[in-house]
Amino acid sequence: MRLPTYAGTIEDYQLSVTPLKPRAPARAFNRVAFAAAHVVSDPIAERDPWIGRPSIDWENTLRFRHYLWDQGLGLAEAMDTAQRGMGVDWLTAKELIERTMAEAKAHPLKPRVACGAGTEQRAIEDLRTEDALVAAYSEQMEAIEAAGGQVIIMASRAMAANGSGPDFYHRVYGRLIDQAAEPVILHWLGPMFDPALDGYWGHQDLDAAADSVLALIEAHSEKIDGIKISLLEQSREEALRTRLPEGVLLYTGDDFNYAALIEGDGKHHSHALLGIFAAIAPAAAQALEALADGDTARFHALLGPTIPLSREIFKAPTQFYKAGIAFLAWLNGAQSHFIMPAGFQSSREIAHFAEVFRLADTAGLLADTELAQKKMTILLQLHGIE
Repeated sequence: MRLPTYAGTIEDYQLSVTPLKPRAPARAFNRVAFAAAHVVSDPIAERDPWIGRPSIDWENTLRFRHYLWDQGLGLAEAMDTAQRGMGVDWLTAKELIERTMAEAKAHPLKPRVACGAGTEQRAIEDLRTEDALVAAYSEQMEAIEAAGGQVIIMASRAMAANGSGPDFYHRVYGRLIDQAAEPVILHWLGPMFDPALDGYWGHQDLDAAADSVLALIEAHSEKIDGIKISLLEQSREEALRTRLPEGVLLYTGDDFNYAALIEGDGKHHSHALLGIFAAIAPAAAQALEALADGDTARFHALLGPTIPLSREIFKAPTQFYKAGIAFLAWLNGAQSHFIMPAGFQSSREIAHFAEVFRLADTAGLLADTELAQKKMTILLQLHGIE
């Protein structure tokens, strides 16, 4: 087939790699692995897609979660990958969490599910005080716990907009951690994922921010399961990882360097809470199985080809990576269309989707090559490429 390039040319491409087959793991993983999943729109029911509540295809949204669980992966639900605050509102997220938890409880593998709690149900201008922020977070945390999920305290735009220093963060987060029924996961999402989160933890300087969140973790370590870091800097994550109190896990959110971080350096390693794992589930699950077997060569053979794919999907502006996740789900038959909440499918250019197609093939992640080629042809034709 003929695919566009970033150079503005159209070049022939021949699919060449035998796809990986999804399967259940043969043994337990020795890393905790959460895949952050997207939601599938119902395009027929959609109304006012840029400004209204999204219409969700619940059957296929939940079917995709079973696909992840069947391969041994845990689920990070209602997170940034599910377009929280970028097309998916809290009421939709709450329903998503409740439906997902009901399915997870009935799944034979009893998968781990952690769910994002934020503050977006209240306007930022109404969240200027410590009490208001705690109340907004608490409403979502209580809903998650009532459904049976583990709480991830998501980074909040309202916290960042407040402009307060680290002491304010410590007071708000301290109250939230103390009131949680079970240990929580903290969430440090860098401004490359959401520019509104610049200056999180009360510091513009990332070293000072790391010191601040570490002090928070040390003060509440018995109620903190771990911290997810999405800064796309391997050395910064490795440095913080060595400083965490015993028993507090580092969940990598680094979609550029996850293979090396998950393997570790012999003394420390990261666990995974990654949006890319939903897109590369067969490679991720089978690589984790290999790592648990001590077969690091196979671990890297499986994950290595996914790194260029992930770096393309998460290229700047990084917040639009969700389009690549949904695009691969469409190519692989997980949904019948390429429509996203808030029209997010339009956030990337055709040359990007063509490159994702090539790299997914190279990584063995086009499940049905004939189907993928047919769908790619449809998208090309919509862009005037015959």
